[in-house]
Amino acid sequence: MMPGSNTTLLDMITGNFPAMGCERPSAMTVPPSVILDRIIVVANQLPVKAVRRPDNEGWSFSWDEDSLLLHIKDGFPDDMEVIYVGSLKVEVDSSEQEDASQLLWDKFNCVPAFLPPNILDRYYHGFCKQHIWPLFHYMLPFSASHGGQFDRSWWEAYLTANMIFSQKVIEVINPDYDYVWIHDYHLMALPTFLRRRFNRLRMGFFLHSPFPSSEIYRTLPVREEILKALLNSDLIGFHTFDYARHFLSCCSRMLGLEYQLRRGYIELEYYGRTVGIKIMPIGIHMGQIESVLTNADNQRIVEELQQQFAGKTVLLGVDDMDIFKGVNLKFLAMEEMLKQHPPLRGRAVLVQIANPARGKGKDLEEIQAEIQESCERINENFRQPGYEPIVFINRPVSLSERAAYYTIAECVVVTAVRDGMNVTPYEYIVCRQGIQAFESSSDSNAPKKSMLVASEFMGCSLSLSGAIRVNPWNIEATAEALNLAISMVDGEKQLRHEKHYKYVSTHDVAYWSRSFFQDLERTCKDHFRQRCWGIGFSFSFRVMALDPNFRKLSVDTIVSDYARSKSRAILLDYDGTVMPQTSINKNPSQEVISIINKLCGDVNNTVFVVSGRGKDSLGSWFSPCKKLGIAAEHGYFLRWSTDKEWETSGHSTDFGWIQLAEPIMKLYTEATDGSYIEAKESALVWHHQDADPDFGSSQAKEMLDHLESVLANEPVAVKSGQFIVEVKPQGISKGIVAEKILRSMAENGRQVDFVLCIGDDRSDEDMFEVMGNAINSAILSNTSVFACTVGQKPSKAEYYLEDTAEVIRMLEALSVNSYPPPTAGFSALQVSSSDRSFNLREPQEANNEGSAPGGNS
Repeated sequence: MMPGSNTTLLDMITGNFPAMGCERPSAMTVPPSVILDRIIVVANQLPVKAVRRPDNEGWSFSWDEDSLLLHIKDGFPDDMEVIYVGSLKVEVDSSEQEDASQLLWDKFNCVPAFLPPNILDRYYHGFCKQHIWPLFHYMLPFSASHGGQFDRSWWEAYLTANMIFSQKVIEVINPDYDYVWIHDYHLMALPTFLRRRFNRLRMGFFLHSPFPSSEIYRTLPVREEILKALLNSDLIGFHTFDYARHFLSCCSRMLGLEYQLRRGYIELEYYGRTVGIKIMPIGIHMGQIESVLTNADNQRIVEELQQQFAGKTVLLGVDDMDIFKGVNLKFLAMEEMLKQHPPLRGRAVLVQIANPARGKGKDLEEIQAEIQESCERINENFRQPGYEPIVFINRPVSLSERAAYYTIAECVVVTAVRDGMNVTPYEYIVCRQGIQAFESSSDSNAPKKSMLVASEFMGCSLSLSGAIRVNPWNIEATAEALNLAISMVDGEKQLRHEKHYKYVSTHDVAYWSRSFFQDLERTCKDHFRQRCWGIGFSFSFRVMALDPNFRKLSVDTIVSDYARSKSRAILLDYDGTVMPQTSINKNPSQEVISIINKLCGDVNNTVFVVSGRGKDSLGSWFSPCKKLGIAAEHGYFLRWSTDKEWETSGHSTDFGWIQLAEPIMKLYTEATDGSYIEAKESALVWHHQDADPDFGSSQAKEMLDHLESVLANEPVAVKSGQFIVEVKPQGISKGIVAEKILRSMAENGRQVDFVLCIGDDRSDEDMFEVMGNAINSAILSNTSVFACTVGQKPSKAEYYLEDTAEVIRMLEALSVNSYPPPTAGFSALQVSSSDRSFNLREPQEANNEGSAPGGNS
């Protein structure tokens, strides 16, 4: 039964779930004094079989040897304990659930999640099989009658089921030492439930189905909720690069996230956390297949099949009965081959094994009827005495029987129209390698051979380079591939088989799980060194990992230090700091002008606006602020007050490089719809925020390489930023101009004892870095330094304020404590433009450190 929780139905519907708690059963409690290396594997179903006892009193359980989850432990360290959390394939009465749970825990290290029948039906057969499964396999919801009507109650059931799974994990987890590995699309909301409870939990997720392109995925009404939930994992795994690429494209287009490549690893930065992307196709359990091949029952079945198909060439298909396996297309290709190649009639046989369907619905019923009709029609047309071209086995088939069919098959045919992985070809290759167990001693050293006809739309086809890849929709081409596979010379078959076996035998399930776990360890290695906060509601919840010293700027603290200080430097960014980024009218408000004039009016203050904007715009906007200093274009132009001349900070006044850079930028602008060039006096900036995210990012990387190559001998720096590529003179940055202002004040007898530096974007990080290097600086001795970013995000600043409104309120509080000069006018200092470097001193610790960011910590 579902453990007690404070989560209400409304919370579940909206996703605004609180942290959950429940009592731990004593049998599942981990003693706090015992520290074990453990991993908790969570999946929709446990790797166990359940049957009623003969006396009908309770249940008997045994390991399910066919379950992938059972075999992944082979890749873990020998001393690692594995705990499984999942549901059972059978319905257990509520009166028996406690005994069943205890038995599963004691003997199998399994924690069952019992889903109420009404939840199970809407969660699994509803949301999972009617929404996620078709969509992830590229079936668009064209209309209400074909999957287009999104059922919100199914989504609610999906969340409820995921919450029940999370509570079962919470019952047994030791969050400081355990790893959690979540499997497949049934549990995509689970990372958010667990991350909300345990901010530093080490957690991986692996998707065993395809991930669709963004054009398909964006039709899902809860698309962002699922993306954000997955990003609460530390490592997200996919079978192929295509699936990973589609996921990354969705993150870019819907969440504005860009990935980075770091020494071969793909990573996303998500609120200070590093989310790894793992690409690793799964393998099979070699030991299981090989043990089946040596089983006496298997040998008997092989001998029976060899007699049954004596003189025939067997092509084999093994597929689940669902709408994406392309079984009917396979039958049509077989029919076409027999039409085009009459000598194969009476000799070529297609044996098709259909595993029971795991879903249900009208579409599945229609495809089953279609397959049956095609089978009967083809057999009717090509049947001969003792020969039927298609043998359709529509029943459960054991691994031993399946291995026997693999052993006698000349070729395996997989024509799925979309499949996440499909390990049927892997099993076939291993079984063909092991056929010497059934050959006479004189033939035991005979060359091994196998052939594959594989759909290009399934995950494993990329790892099987010797397979004949086909587009299953092209019936004629698939028919020719079947003919080629069985008519190819044995030497060629042998070479292809050897290549495949080498790969399959070395990339087994243990290799896959070991590789995933090693990457999970690497991704999570810094978890407990970070300071983490949980922020946000519903599925906007995320954990922010920041520097331990990062905290919200307390207005009382900064006002107190401001009032005590005698010589102050105030450096303000403009866009995103005192002017909201979303504002259409970029002119400063009268409130901002008034506050800045009050700050400038204090004889103890030197106030600068440090911005990337041009000097003409800034000079015009702030013309009422006579004593305000302006550093425009990231400091290339600098003016100390309105009665002073503009200074240039560049080392060179030669702008001949523009004649080289501008034509290149124009070329990319013409080729990239939505991009444009911003021409500054000292720089050229190419913007692509309005272009297609993937194409714009790709073009930006290409342009960066192009410009760096062309401008290699020019005195410029080429840099990429958020949706920009910029070319500007070397030695220009906000950090350098901040250094210049502070040094010049000291050289002119204005030793600063208070510095406020505030900004919101990447260019401002240069200023924060200068402040962060303030150790033992003679220029800033006994100085209170407040480096502050806007918004809770990873930054080199030590403080943050939430938004521009808080920035303005803080500046207003400082202006109230500012004192106008006793006599008229204070002119900003005329300072030196010396370029000497220096180190700044860290701020002294204030008594009041301010409040920590909100949310769970």
